[in-house]
Amino acid sequence: MSGADDGAWPSELRLAKDRRSLTLSFESGEAFTLPAEYLRVESPSAEVQGHGPSERKFIPGKRDVEILKIEPVGHYAVRLVYDDMHDTGLYTWSYLLKLGREYETRWQAYCDALAAQGLSREPARRK
Repeated sequence: MSGADDGAWPSELRLAKDRRSLTLSFESGEAFTLPAEYLRVESPSAEVQGHGPSERKFIPGKRDVEILKIEPVGHYAVRLVYDDMHDTGLYTWSYLLKLGREYETRWQAYCDALAAQGLSREPARRK
C-alpha cells in the first residue's frame, strides 16, 4: 500500500515547541495532533511490535517522553528520535495516518494493557 494510494501523502508535519506532540496533515484533508507518548508506545519498531501480534509489548513510563528530531527516510517515511534515545522503527505515511485514525481505540487498548499488567505511564523516579 503506498501513501499516494490511500490518502496518506503528508502535506505537513509539525513538531510542537514543547516537543510533546506532532501535528500531521494529509492531502486527504485529515489532520491529527498526536502526543509523543502515543507515537513512542506505538512505534513500528521490533522493540514494541515484536515480530508478530503475539509479541507486542506495552512500554510503560513514557508519559513525559519528547521527540528530539524528525529524520526523513526517502519519500515514504520518517524516523522519530525520542529523548529516551529510542530511534528505531520507520513511521511510514500510511502508518502515521493509521495512528491518527485509530488514536482513540489504540490509546485505550494501551492504557488497559498497562493496567492489566500493573504498569504505569509515569516514568520511573530516580532515588
